[in-house]
Amino acid sequence: MALVSTQWLADNLNKVKILDSSWHMPSTNRDGYKEYKKEHIVNSIFFDIDKNSNQNTDLPHMLPEKKTWEKIVSEMGISNNDKIIIYDNSDVISACRCWYQFLYFGHKPELNFVLNGGLKKWKQENRKTINKNITLNPSNYIASEKFHLVKSRIEIDENIKKNKFKLVDARSRKRFLGLEKEPRHGVKNGSIPNSQCLPFVQCLNLKDNTFLDRDTLKEKFESIGIKNDENVVFTCGSGITASVLGLAYSIINDKYVPKIYDGSWSEYGKVNENEKIN
Repeated sequence: MALVSTQWLADNLNKVKILDSSWHMPSTNRDGYKEYKKEHIVNSIFFDIDKNSNQNTDLPHMLPEKKTWEKIVSEMGISNNDKIIIYDNSDVISACRCWYQFLYFGHKPELNFVLNGGLKKWKQENRKTINKNITLNPSNYIASEKFHLVKSRIEIDENIKKNKFKLVDARSRKRFLGLEKEPRHGVKNGSIPNSQCLPFVQCLNLKDNTFLDRDTLKEKFESIGIKNDENVVFTCGSGITASVLGLAYSIINDKYVPKIYDGSWSEYGKVNENEKIN
């Protein structure tokens, strides 16, 4: 399982590399880095999801190039053999996106974990936080891309016709059905043809942001027709909450490694010059 408990982390603070990858929807007017500077878990390093993505596209949070990723991770002082614990203080459980990025670039799954409940649960339990940065000693991280873990627009279009994999959207049902305006400019309402909807929040205990138990998660996925299926791809607005579903499904299917449509609805729902937003 890709999760560790708050108690486990409290007992192993000096044995792992800890990343705070808090990211917030633009409409919240929250700044993950500013919040990190005010308080964070001991020994944690801030991972900026916006900056640590592909800067050569207008699509949000796209995976960076391999060399760029190696530079990012090396500057954080993380090596290929480090056990990483990732957390966030976000309503969209953005730690899962960082977790997915490490998986995509070849970090061993047995060394890559998300803190169940994140900073929310950590603080509810009155565990220690600090506001001091740690000293980083650069490493020489070597990435190995797992290309099969990401889907392109072309593959999504082909799948609509050939139905090679099941596509699940993590956005709210209202956004999925086109009943709610998209938060990003230039993106129309709606969803990808033949996709299913499982809002990521349905996989969580919202009182502390922990994931639901395995049996309950299994029921959630079976309710949309997914049962013992490894050929599942997740999408959302920009690749963040798709990763939440990816982790949730890996809890009930040990053989599953998350596959994400990286462009998500920000790419697929992009309005072209001949269209008008609903």
